[in-house]
Amino acid sequence: MDEATIPSGPVDDRALDESVTFTSDLIRIDTTNSGDGSCRERPAAEYVAERLAGAGLEPLLLERTPGRTNVVARIRGTDPSADALLVHGHLDVVPADPAEWSVHPFSGEIRDGVVWGRGAVDMKNMDAMVLSVVRAWARAGVRPRRDIVVAYTADEEASAADGSGFLADRHPELFEGCTEGISESGAFTFHAGTGMSLYPIAAGERGTAWLKLTAEGRAGHGSKVNKANAVSALAAAVARIGAYEWPVRLTPTVRAALVEIAALHHIQADLDAPGFDVDELLGKLGPAADLVAPTVRNSANPTMLDAGYKVNVIPGRATAHIDGRMVPGGEEEFHETLDRLTGPGVHWEFDHREIPLQAPVDSPTYARMCAAVELFDPGSHAVPYCMSGGTDAKQFSRLGITGYGFSPLKLPVGFDYQALFHGVDERVPVDALHFGVRVLDHFLRTA
Repeated sequence: MDEATIPSGPVDDRALDESVTFTSDLIRIDTTNSGDGSCRERPAAEYVAERLAGAGLEPLLLERTPGRTNVVARIRGTDPSADALLVHGHLDVVPADPAEWSVHPFSGEIRDGVVWGRGAVDMKNMDAMVLSVVRAWARAGVRPRRDIVVAYTADEEASAADGSGFLADRHPELFEGCTEGISESGAFTFHAGTGMSLYPIAAGERGTAWLKLTAEGRAGHGSKVNKANAVSALAAAVARIGAYEWPVRLTPTVRAALVEIAALHHIQADLDAPGFDVDELLGKLGPAADLVAPTVRNSANPTMLDAGYKVNVIPGRATAHIDGRMVPGGEEEFHETLDRLTGPGVHWEFDHREIPLQAPVDSPTYARMCAAVELFDPGSHAVPYCMSGGTDAKQFSRLGITGYGFSPLKLPVGFDYQALFHGVDERVPVDALHFGVRVLDHFLRTA
C-alpha cells in the first residue's frame, strides 16, 4: 500500500510530528524507578495532563504517595451502549547508566531518524503516540465509537502499588464500563526470516513470582566443620532451582501462537498428537521461535545472593532472590516444585507476586487489532503471543478488564526491539512512531 492509498483519518502532519516531539520530551523528564521509592513521576504526569487538557479533556491527577502521580481522562464515544476501552501506559522507566550509552539516556536526542533514550520503547513512545492521536481527534472534531479511558500510570517498573494497583483499588469508578484494555509489548514488527513480517499481539502474560529464599544455620568459625552451614544449604537450593527443567505447559494463547506461526512456515502442527515435542517444533520455526519459547513453561532464575560478612566466619543466615514466572494455570505446580527444590532448612516466600493473564484470541477486539496492523503493513501477519513478563494489565484485571499488548511499531530488519527493553541505547525510529499513530488512530476509532 502506498502513501496515497493509506487511510489517514484525522491524522495529519502535526500529529506525526507531535508523536516524535512528545516521545523526546518525555524521555528528557527523568522518571527513573529504582524500586526504592525515590521516583517522582509528577513532572511527566503534568506534561501529559497539560496536553490532554489542550485536547479538551479533563484529566485527573491522582497520587497515593506525593510525587507518584497518575493521570486519568475519559473520551466519550458516539455509542453510549458500547463497552468502554482502557488505553494505559506507564510513565516510569528503569535505571540507565550514562557511561554505557552512546548518547545520554535522558537526552531524548533525535538523530538520523531515530529517537534515543530510556523509555523510547518502554514505554514513553506509546504514551506519546496516544497523546498525539487524542489531540488529532480534538482538532478534527472526531470521536471514537466507544468510550476510551486513557491512563498514564506511576510505578509499573516496581510493584505498581503507587500506580495501577492504587488506581484499581482506590478509584475503580474511573474505569466504569471498561471491559478491555490495551497497553505495551505488542504489535511490533518481528522479522521472522525469508522476508516474513509478523506482528505479535499479546493475549496473555505469565504471572510474576519474585521470591526470597532464607536459610538458617549455626554461626561459627570458618576453620571448623559445620553441618548446619546456612550458605551451603542455600547454595544447594539455588543450584537445584537454576538447573531444574520445567515441564511443558501449553496455554490456549501459546497453543494458538504455535499453530499460527507453524502454518506460516508451512508446518502442520498437531499439538495433541502422541509424542508431540514442542522443542522440536520450535526448532523448525527459525527466529519466530523466540516469540513462543519463553512461555511454554514456568521458569525460576536465581538473580541475587547475600550471605556473610567475613571470610573466616560462617554466618547464621543466608538469603537469595529468584525471579519466577508462572504460566496461566501453572501456579499450583510452581508452589509444589519450589517446595521440593528448596528442601529442608531453606524457607521461601513471595517478595512480590502477580497473577498470570489470558485474553481471548477470537474476540472482535483482537480481530480489529490484527486488521489494523495488516492494513498499514500489507503482506504482514498478526499472530497471538504470550508475554514472558508482565504489565499493568495485571492490576487492571481486578476490575474485570481483559488486557492486550498493542503498541504498534513498524520496525526495520535488524532492529532488535525486544533486546532494547531495559537495554543499553534504547531507541525508536521516527517512522515507527508515525506508523503507530496511524494504526492506533484507525483501531481506536473503530474498536
